[in-house]
Amino acid sequence: MTVIQVRTSPSDPLVGSDLVLDWFPADRAASTINVADSFLNDLAIDPTARELFTLAAAVYCADKVVHRASQLDHWTRTMEFVMRVGDVARWEAARTVLEPMLTFLSGDQIKLRFTSVESPDDAVDLGGESAVLEADAVCLFSGGLDSLTGATDLLSGGSRLVLVGHHDSPLAETKQEVLAPRLADHFGEDAVRRRPLYLRPAVPNSKNQAQPIDATDPETTTRTRSFLFVAAAIAIASAVGPGTPVYMPENGFIGVNVPLTPSRSGSLSTRTTHPLYVDYFHRALDCLGIPHRIENPFRLQTKGELIESCTDRALLQDLAPLTVSCSHPEAARWHQGKQGNCGSCYPCLIRRASLHRVGWDDPNDYDVDALNDGRLLLRHWTSGASLRALLKSLSQPTKRSDVVLNGRIPNGEQPAFYDMWLRGRAELRDWLDAGGSAEVRRRYA
Repeated sequence: MTVIQVRTSPSDPLVGSDLVLDWFPADRAASTINVADSFLNDLAIDPTARELFTLAAAVYCADKVVHRASQLDHWTRTMEFVMRVGDVARWEAARTVLEPMLTFLSGDQIKLRFTSVESPDDAVDLGGESAVLEADAVCLFSGGLDSLTGATDLLSGGSRLVLVGHHDSPLAETKQEVLAPRLADHFGEDAVRRRPLYLRPAVPNSKNQAQPIDATDPETTTRTRSFLFVAAAIAIASAVGPGTPVYMPENGFIGVNVPLTPSRSGSLSTRTTHPLYVDYFHRALDCLGIPHRIENPFRLQTKGELIESCTDRALLQDLAPLTVSCSHPEAARWHQGKQGNCGSCYPCLIRRASLHRVGWDDPNDYDVDALNDGRLLLRHWTSGASLRALLKSLSQPTKRSDVVLNGRIPNGEQPAFYDMWLRGRAELRDWLDAGGSAEVRRRYA
């Protein structure tokens, strides 16, 4: 087990853990969690929402620095987080939900241990004065096509939004920086506010940090980023006002993310917006007394359906080429290719099929053309793994139990999600039928 201590005050005594994650707003050089100061500046954040955000930041950073390859099965880690909080009883109630939630999300064994702050001076303090944000909702804003569509729909309906986007690499930040001003130009400056979050493990600094961490070779399978993303949005929502909703726009097809092959089962398929994860999150918020809900307007829609139903199709068509939906958008730099949407990962394949539905698909927007690049069908060609898995999956018959292969569907909604998943498969097949090479089409016939 890897024991991880989370500290927000230098006065917290070290407990002899394997990893210390310090977030000291007043002393960034001494922190091992590197956060840009601007995210929470001048905002009155609810103390419990602030603690949730702190925990999520620590979980995300640990996810980056504790390597899966060092585990016996090269995947499953056992991590215990130790953190001081203001109301231990409340957090103990939430722990019974947060532990299975994080275990489901990450594929690891996650344990949480909460201890009480000893005095008001030791309370979690991430900055914030008394300002309140003037807005109607908070919307996650990744720079992807789904989040752009969600923001467009909400703004078209008259909502004033705070767009929250996390980045720890330049490309994601660039897309968010470009898209948010375009929305503000279209809907008005008063309707769009952006709160970018730059957060990642800090580089070692033995002079200032109590226990520096090695972040030079980060783990890339960061399954817990969704926890950080949503917790950050909830912190901002608490500064807007009680009950402010947090929108997490993501198509339901990728939400349930049914594994294409048995080798992608379990947490090997991400669960970023899976309905079971969202259900867990709501139960944890109830335990903590945090009065915000996570809303996904596209939870029962395919990606093509959400694009087709957008309330401002002209604006979306104009901005869609600027978005990135890719699993590894910077990978093309290794062969001097086109960075952005690689064209061969599973999210890119879904993206192209959805754009084909509305007549916007253009292979020139991608590093490779999955419909006609024969290399992707070769067994040794690594970047073609998702296409080959998709073609094999489409060649197999479906059954209702398939939709729970990546996690059970709560609240009796399995039939609705199964129907949506079938529509998503049909969307992919229509795209392949329309433009796929003869060999591509033969693979799933």
